[in-house]
Amino acid sequence: MSLDIKSKSDCRYDLVSLGEIMLRLDPGEGRIRTARNFSAWEGGGEYNVARGLRRCFGMDTGVVTAFADNEIGRLIEDFILQGGVDTSLVRWVPYDGLGREVRNGLNFTERGFGIRGAVGVPDRGLTAASQLKVGDIDWDDLFGNQGVRWFHTGGIFAALSESTAEVTAEAVQSAQKYGTVVSYDLNYRPSLWKSIGGIEKAQEVNRAIARNVDVMIGNEEDFTACLGFEVEGVDEAISTIEVDSFKKMITQVVTEFPNFKATATTLRTVKTATLNDWGAICWQGGNFYEAVHRPDLEIMDRVGGGDSFASGLIYGFLQGHDGDQAVNYGAAHGALAMTTPGDTSMVTVADVEKVMGGGGARVVR
Repeated sequence: MSLDIKSKSDCRYDLVSLGEIMLRLDPGEGRIRTARNFSAWEGGGEYNVARGLRRCFGMDTGVVTAFADNEIGRLIEDFILQGGVDTSLVRWVPYDGLGREVRNGLNFTERGFGIRGAVGVPDRGLTAASQLKVGDIDWDDLFGNQGVRWFHTGGIFAALSESTAEVTAEAVQSAQKYGTVVSYDLNYRPSLWKSIGGIEKAQEVNRAIARNVDVMIGNEEDFTACLGFEVEGVDEAISTIEVDSFKKMITQVVTEFPNFKATATTLRTVKTATLNDWGAICWQGGNFYEAVHRPDLEIMDRVGGGDSFASGLIYGFLQGHDGDQAVNYGAAHGALAMTTPGDTSMVTVADVEKVMGGGGARVVR
């Protein structure tokens, strides 16, 4: 099955994402536990895709989320505006003055180096986004009147609460009703599911949502934990998987979920926090496409590499390319995103296409 993507002339947005956006506090080269200064960024798995498509690829994007209306919320809004993502779909919730009823999420993230892995410490209880509920967003207006070519969300947002799982299901069903392509990044996070039913709940929620997804994104752990598919050939110690084993699993996945028109994943071998083998694979229409493999990729900040892969992949499809070209846009953009700090990339589409064409790292003068 091919992707039937609406014309830009019929839509206000190339892509809209649904998800929570947190304030990321980054201690730079140090540790959270000993930091005296933090750099501030914005970030969120689903949002990062919209930002990458806007800043790197020049697409018109928006984000559906919610913030407590205080100075922290407005700071995150300012970051979003700097990224060029439309904020008219943001829901603002009155702040109670203390955070007892509603607040904005914080995400303390250290990058890791060498044998010391990256560490994330989210502080996101009672956030405005986690309290979104069915009926809060006018999806008929967004998809039916304003028009959206592509809708993206994922398993992080769906895991925040019972109501966000329901909102996610409501959103993907509405998107498909109006002919908008739906992508979903499984993004399994054990810490998010732990207190609400664990892996069994993750599978219940994600398998239901998956019935209304066109393009499913995730690594081998995601497909196993969220959808219940087993794969052989995984070495959990270094987060690697045999390509042939992954292909066998995806064949099973698309048999059970024939609505999937494409699936994609990054292929990463973690040698150290700063040295990974990096690749990607995409299934579309019965064919597998592998991106150019990049052994010993040097990494500054790995957080958001998968989201940047997703935005590059989606850009390729939005441009009318098949899975072969799309997966290479994704892999190149993800690789470049991990060479700079923060959750999203600081590159241009020209930078991505240079890397895709085999361009090297010689100085540009």
